[in-house]
Amino acid sequence: MRRISNSLKTFIKLETSSSILLFAVSILAVIWANSSYGYVYEELWHHEFTIGFADTNFHLSKPLILWINDGLMAIFFFVIGLEVKREVLVGELTTLRKASLPIFAAIGGMLFPVLIFFVLNNGKLGGDGWGIPMATDIAFTLGILTLLGKRVPLGLKIFLTAFAIVDDIGAVLVIAIFYSSNIQWNLIMYAMLIFSVLAFLSYKEVYSKYFYFVMGFVVWLLFLKSGIHPTIAGILMAFTIPIQRKVDVKEYIQKATIQFNIFKSSKPTSEELLSTEQIQAIDSVESLTNKVHSPLQNLEHTLHGWVSYIIMPIFALANAGVILSFSGLGDFIHISYNIALALVLGNTIGIMLMVGIAVKLKLADLPENVNFKQLFGVSLLGGLGFTMSLFIANLAYVDESLIAAAKMGVIIGSLVAGILGYLVLRFTLNKDIIEE
Repeated sequence: MRRISNSLKTFIKLETSSSILLFAVSILAVIWANSSYGYVYEELWHHEFTIGFADTNFHLSKPLILWINDGLMAIFFFVIGLEVKREVLVGELTTLRKASLPIFAAIGGMLFPVLIFFVLNNGKLGGDGWGIPMATDIAFTLGILTLLGKRVPLGLKIFLTAFAIVDDIGAVLVIAIFYSSNIQWNLIMYAMLIFSVLAFLSYKEVYSKYFYFVMGFVVWLLFLKSGIHPTIAGILMAFTIPIQRKVDVKEYIQKATIQFNIFKSSKPTSEELLSTEQIQAIDSVESLTNKVHSPLQNLEHTLHGWVSYIIMPIFALANAGVILSFSGLGDFIHISYNIALALVLGNTIGIMLMVGIAVKLKLADLPENVNFKQLFGVSLLGGLGFTMSLFIANLAYVDESLIAAAKMGVIIGSLVAGILGYLVLRFTLNKDIIEE
C-alpha cells in the first residue's frame, strides 16, 4: 500500500506541475492565433513534413499538425495504456469493489454529455461532434486540486485519478469505433498478428525494449494506413509491456550488497581508473538494477515526463489556437454553445447522478473523508475536457469552421467547469475544516 501511495503521489505531483505549463502554452497559442502573426501560426502547423525519400514509395508526408496528432499523441496514448494496465493489475481498479465508484462516475460523465449534446444540437449541422464533450483532462483537474493544498483528502485525488483513467478508456473506445473510416481490415489483421506475438512474449516474460519499439512502430504504421486512428496502436502496445520483475527487491538488496562490498574492498588501479573487480561489480549492479525494474513501471516513469512536459504542451500549442470571435463561425456558432453546455452540465449531472445511484444501492462506497458536496465540485471539474476534447474535435470534423467552433466550445466549457469546480471545492473544504 505504501508503494502504491508513493507512486500515486509522484503521479499527481507530475501531472499538477505540468498543468501549469500546459495552461501557459494554451494561452500562448490563443494569443498567437489572435495576433497580427496569426497567419504564421496557421502556416506553421499546415506545413508539409516528409519522412523518408520523397521521390520513392518509401516516404510519409503529412502536415505538421497531423504528425503531432497522429504521431506524438500515439506516445501519449501509450502512456495512458500503461497507466490503465497498472491500475487494473496493482492499483485502484484491481477489484470491482474498488473500481465501481470511478466506473459509475465515468459512465455518467460520458453518457450524459453525449445526451445533452444531441438534445441541444437537435439535428443541426455538426452532429458528428457528440464525442467531444465526454472527455476529462486529468492534468488540469489535478492541477486545480493542487491549488487547494493539503485540505483536499487523498481519497478525493485517488477517485479523480481513477475516474479520469476509466474516462480515457471510454474515449479511446469511442475513437476506435466511431471516429475511424474506410477501414482496411487486412492491415488490421497484420497489426493484430504482431500484437498477438508481442502479447505472447510478454506472457512468457520475454522482453526487449528495442524489439518492442521496432514492432510498435510497425503496428502504428499499419494502423495509420488502415483507417483506424493510429493512436489506438499506442494503447494496444502498452498492454503488451510486462509488469513482472525478473529480480525481486529482497534478492536485489542481497546481491547488490555483495557487489558493493567487492567494490569497496578492491583497490583502484589509480586515482582516475577503477580496478577490474570494481568495474565488474558496477556492471553486475547495473544488470541487477535493470532486472529489478518492472518494464511497465520503468517505461511509464521514463515517458511520463516527456508526455507531460513536451508532447502535451506541443499538442496544446498546435491545437488550442482558436480565433476568439463568434462572427466568423456563421452557421456553426451553435456547436460552441452545445459543446460548452454539454461539458459542464453533462458531466456534473451524469457524475453526481450515477455516483448517487451507486452509493444508494450499496454498489460502491464513498472514498474515505469524502462527502457529496466535494464530489459535486469534482463532477464540475469533470467538464474540463481540453486535451482529449480538442483531439476528438480534430477527428470529428473536417470543415475548418466546425473545428474552430468546436475548439471555442471546448475552451469556454473547460474554463467555466474549472472555475466553478475550484470555487465549489474551496467553499466545501473550508466549511469542513470549520466544522471539524
